[in-house]
Amino acid sequence: MTVTGGVRIIHDDALGVLAHGYDFGAHIWKRVRGGARSAPMRLLGRDALLVRGAEGVAVFYDDRRIARHGAMPAMVQETLFGHGSVHSLDGAEHQHRKATFANVGYEDTQVGRFASFLEREWVVEVDSWISGGDRSAYDAAVGAFGRGIMRWAGLPGTSQAKTRWAARLAQIVDGFGTPYSPKYLLAVMNRVRSDRHSERLIEAVRNGTIAAGEGTALHAWAWHRDLEGELLPPHLAGVELQNSIRPMIAVARFVAFAAKELHDRPDWRSRIASETAARGTLVGGSSATAFAQEIRRTAPFVPMLPGWALEDVTLDGERVREGGRVVLDILGTNTDASSWEGADEFRPERFEGITDYEAITTFIPHGGGDVRTGHRCPGEKLAIAGLATAIAALSDPRLTILESGLHVNRRRLPTKPASGAKVRATAPTARCPFH
Repeated sequence: MTVTGGVRIIHDDALGVLAHGYDFGAHIWKRVRGGARSAPMRLLGRDALLVRGAEGVAVFYDDRRIARHGAMPAMVQETLFGHGSVHSLDGAEHQHRKATFANVGYEDTQVGRFASFLEREWVVEVDSWISGGDRSAYDAAVGAFGRGIMRWAGLPGTSQAKTRWAARLAQIVDGFGTPYSPKYLLAVMNRVRSDRHSERLIEAVRNGTIAAGEGTALHAWAWHRDLEGELLPPHLAGVELQNSIRPMIAVARFVAFAAKELHDRPDWRSRIASETAARGTLVGGSSATAFAQEIRRTAPFVPMLPGWALEDVTLDGERVREGGRVVLDILGTNTDASSWEGADEFRPERFEGITDYEAITTFIPHGGGDVRTGHRCPGEKLAIAGLATAIAALSDPRLTILESGLHVNRRRLPTKPASGAKVRATAPTARCPFH
């Protein structure tokens, strides 16, 4: 059992996650001195160590010391990621499966291909608002990202069908963290439906009913082979197909936070609108991208990630024995006062001119380490491109972001502004500044 200052920690902190939500890490850090890199916990009946900062990232992503298999609670793994997915793998098997994700989603050519779909879908959403639509920024993002990423992935079907599936995938993300709520049961049901649909897509590609273009996620997972040279079972291939598209849809939660910050920062909104008008495109603006990166740093999204200690792990004077949990404080690292100047302030300018964001070891909203050999999400570039495009669209001066419903419940996992950030057309209607 972990001992700190002669006091034995005998209670279990698991319920604290529900009680404190995104402030759970801050609650635990109060137990240790200011600036500490590790804090002892007791989690689900085992000793655990909460870690943060560059030192914590280095420990957590050392596969010789930390394993991921089985560390994620089953209700999260099975509902959000799917049974047998890459998120539960380690070692050579993980790297082999991860390589397909990286080949499909990480290369700049793939990001560029996605950008063309982004532009089209966000123009549709802006036009809908201008015509009197009243969807929230979050709902618009679910639709735009869902249709865009499914087209990018090579999936068949109408825009309406893609929007419906995107809504189901978004609900899985919304409900997986609330086991006390009917939304969790709905997430389980949507998981079953989505698994069945994606499995059928894989089978259709393999039997020639559907043609999947080379370089698409549908083609990659239909024909991915494991280390023994065997095709993945259709169900598992379908799970990984979903893991290629669902994370992009989850970025809609970041869009809701971005709308809130744009509402509160009209100077940045005007700046991004001017940049977008000058460039003549919603995609790839440097100011919008810097704003997107600061949203990713500060917005409460994934609070923490668990792993198993493969050996005794000691960090900053605290130790957890082999078999205990090591938990990386994602939000606490992204907003760590020892790692970031003005850590608690929203400053998009801190990311201006930064091209290699992966070199910032304490910037881990999509995980840390190397994309191909570690556990960093290979869809991170797609997420940044999508979020920046959404920010450019929401900065359109013909739109107004409503103040009502922008409050955030930090106890709920995952969270977002309560209304999803309502958007309306600005009156009187102005001429489009981008075309």
